[in-house]
Amino acid sequence: MPDINELAEKKLKSRVRKIKKVNKSDEEKENFFVQLGASVEIFFPNKKPEELSDSLILWTTPEGKITDAEYSYEEPENEQFVQMPVPEKDLKAFVEAFKDFKLEFDSD
Repeated sequence: MPDINELAEKKLKSRVRKIKKVNKSDEEKENFFVQLGASVEIFFPNKKPEELSDSLILWTTPEGKITDAEYSYEEPENEQFVQMPVPEKDLKAFVEAFKDFKLEFDSD
């Protein structure tokens, strides 16, 4: 059985070829992006990140609707890590806080 690193490298190369093809055609781009959902991980600020790291992970449909959310908590020094689902009622507070937040990519 192939090594997981070899499989990942092969899959990455395949994805890069596909993205290059997508970049050459507006029709290909539209067909590709209509299928994509996304996940975003938001890392919260911590005074001592080497001792504590926590984040919110959001998964969305291609239209941007949040389908799932998890909270991650990690204590790297103690090698402790846990993820837990975020209840919908709690997720609403995060959505409200981030609703005007926009991501932009620097294309230099």
